[in-house]
Amino acid sequence: MDLRLPAAAGELTRAEQKILDYINTNTDTFLFLSIGQLAERLELSDATVSRFARHVGCRDFKALKSLVLEQSPGPAVKLAATLSQGARFSPQAWLERQRAYLETTIQQLSTGEFDRAVEALCSAQRVFVHGKNASASLAQLLHFRLRRLGLQVSLLPSGGSELLEGLSQAAENDLVVLFSFSKLSREGRILLEHSRSAGYRTLAFVGRTCLPAEERADISLFAYRGTEKEYHSMAAPAALLDALAVAVAERLGDEGTQRLQSLHRMKKDYFPDG
Repeated sequence: MDLRLPAAAGELTRAEQKILDYINTNTDTFLFLSIGQLAERLELSDATVSRFARHVGCRDFKALKSLVLEQSPGPAVKLAATLSQGARFSPQAWLERQRAYLETTIQQLSTGEFDRAVEALCSAQRVFVHGKNASASLAQLLHFRLRRLGLQVSLLPSGGSELLEGLSQAAENDLVVLFSFSKLSREGRILLEHSRSAGYRTLAFVGRTCLPAEERADISLFAYRGTEKEYHSMAAPAALLDALAVAVAERLGDEGTQRLQSLHRMKKDYFPDG
C-alpha cells in the first residue's frame, strides 16, 4: 500500500521512514503486530514508534492501525491498479512518480553500506551476478558495467541445476550479487545459504528495509520500486546500480581508466567503422 500521511515524507526522520516503509511493504503483517513486536522487528524503541504515530497525525499506535486499515487496498492486478490511478495514463505523471521513488531511495540510502558495496566489488577476486525475471535485466546491466572496468564478473544462470553448476565455482574472496526486491526467491535462498559453507560474500539489491536475519546478505542496498500492489518500476534500482558502477570506476582510479582506454583502442583497431 501507499499510506497517505499528513506529514510529507521529507519531514520524517530515517527511523520514521523505516517504519513507514515497513507498513507499506508488509501491511498485512503490520496490522497483527503490537507496538512492542513492531519495535523489536525494526530494532527501534517503543517510544520511536509512538512518536511516529503522533507525528503522522494519529492519537496513538491503535489509531495508526485504524488509519492503515482504512487505506489498505484489496487484491488487484498490479498493472491494473497502477493504470487506474488517473483518468488515463500520463507519461509525465509516471515520470514524476519515478522521481518520488528516487527521492525515497536517496532518503534510505546508507552511505556506509554503499561504500562497503564498492569496496567488496573492487576487492573481490571474482564477481558472480544473479537475477531472474525482471531483475535479469539489472543483472545484465551490472555485468556489462563491471566487465568494461576489467573486473572478473560472471552471470549465474537464473535457476535449476545450471545455477548450482555456476555457483559451485564461487569460493572465498569472491562476491555474489543478487536482486531480491519483493521477496527472497528460492534461488536467492540458495545463494545466501551456500555462502556459509563456500565462504564467499553476498551483496543484495533489496526493496525492503526490514528483513529477517536468514534473508539478509552481507551487504544490502535499498531501492524503492513502489507500493506492494502496484506495477514495480526498475528506475530507482537501475539508477542505484549505475551509481555503484561509477563509484567502482572512481575507486579503481587509473587502473579502471586504463582498462576502458585499452578497450576503446581495441574497438578502433578491430571495428574502425563502429
